[in-house]
Amino acid sequence: MNVIFAGTPDFAAAALKAIAAAGFQIPLVLTQPDRPKGRGMQLQESPVKQAALELGLSVAQPASLRHEAAQALLREQNADVMVVAAYGLILPQAVLDTPKHGCLNIHASLLPRWRGAAPIQRAIEAGDTETGVCIMQMDAGLDTGDVVSEHRYSIRHTDTANEVHDALMHIGAQAIVADLQQLQQTGRLNATPQPENGATYAQKLSKEEAKIDWHEPATVIERKIRAFNPVPGAWTEYQGKPLKIWQAEVVAQSGEPGTVSAISSDGLIVACGEGALKITELQPAGSKRMPIAAFAAGRSIAKGTQL
Repeated sequence: MNVIFAGTPDFAAAALKAIAAAGFQIPLVLTQPDRPKGRGMQLQESPVKQAALELGLSVAQPASLRHEAAQALLREQNADVMVVAAYGLILPQAVLDTPKHGCLNIHASLLPRWRGAAPIQRAIEAGDTETGVCIMQMDAGLDTGDVVSEHRYSIRHTDTANEVHDALMHIGAQAIVADLQQLQQTGRLNATPQPENGATYAQKLSKEEAKIDWHEPATVIERKIRAFNPVPGAWTEYQGKPLKIWQAEVVAQSGEPGTVSAISSDGLIVACGEGALKITELQPAGSKRMPIAAFAAGRSIAKGTQL
């Protein structure tokens, strides 16, 4: 069975490797064009491109799939199905209709909850206790297609977005292989329409929303810290510069929101709108991430300091 693959980040690269390891023919891999990154702003290949080249697969990097040249390339592959995972480009109807069995998407949520760009982060931020992966038959809507299979994951109270991402990455890779094997064996997939109720949209993340509002409850801020770890990173201001907060826990204290009530090698206590946070890992501007003990050893924050 011929499988075109389209994806860009690590989440997608894991699925590509799993599909190849399962023995499926992959005549073409689509990924985003190389982007400048790092301090030197040198062009870097996406994780999917790197994986494809290591596997000896053909790679195409069109800037858009709306052009006839890109669509003609897809038609030439005579694909049975196209697998899409965090690709980053819109698939027009002509592309969705090209493979014999259409396009399957690996989506990191339990649809219809958290359609959109940042489902993992929004699930943690909202306090969801469960998320997962859906394999979805793509249509022209935004993550609105019929669900082929659903795979659940319980969110632990300490999970960061990075940890949930890695768990769902492996779940998604296993799930798509299982569904492709079923398609190969039976020639069809059983898909269930998404329910109309319960749909939510996972808006793209921004640095501005990651700034901590100390007037919010400590429980809300703590979830945001985990949701925005590692990107874009929850932050506050200290001495006029950004201070990123990487780990914190809720404690039963009170005070003026944003006010430091104590600092020690065990934690930095900051009052919130309800309760307080004990910060245990942070990152001052121009420095690396560090445990609070290292921060406290080199800096003195007076009780009553306002963040």
